[in-house]
Amino acid sequence: MAVAVYAGSFDPFTLGHLDILKRSCEIFDKVLVGVAYNPEKTSLLRPEERADIIKLCTMDFTDIEVFSYEGLTVDFAKKHNASVLIRGLRNSADFEYENQLAQINLSLNKNIQTVFLSSKPEHCFISSTSVRELISHKCNLSDFVPEPAKNYLYKKFGY
Repeated sequence: MAVAVYAGSFDPFTLGHLDILKRSCEIFDKVLVGVAYNPEKTSLLRPEERADIIKLCTMDFTDIEVFSYEGLTVDFAKKHNASVLIRGLRNSADFEYENQLAQINLSLNKNIQTVFLSSKPEHCFISSTSVRELISHKCNLSDFVPEPAKNYLYKKFGY
């Protein structure tokens, strides 16, 4: 059984994240979504909230589990017997960063490979950073986040 980890901050979870996750489920038997907690980052949402939003957005999936975690992603993957890390790429700058990270992860654990999935063109411009900016101005989020995420964010931030 091929188990993969799709890890990130998902602050907040976007349509691009959902697309990468859906496509990962077509490739792997099971996908574990790891919601990373990084104490050095200022987050819009707590890790538990981010995990809850992803669970709402993936309720119809039977091959996904969502977890919050601290520490290294390779350690999270090893703990859950995953052999693959999934990373989404929007552009060449993402590739440069993600490739460097993949090499570091490979040096930490030779048994865990990284698979890159390119974003669909309609999602290449969406980033969690831009969505956070839109939220700060109470903009319409329909073109950027899945419906359950939009409803959660509207309620939380008083739209």
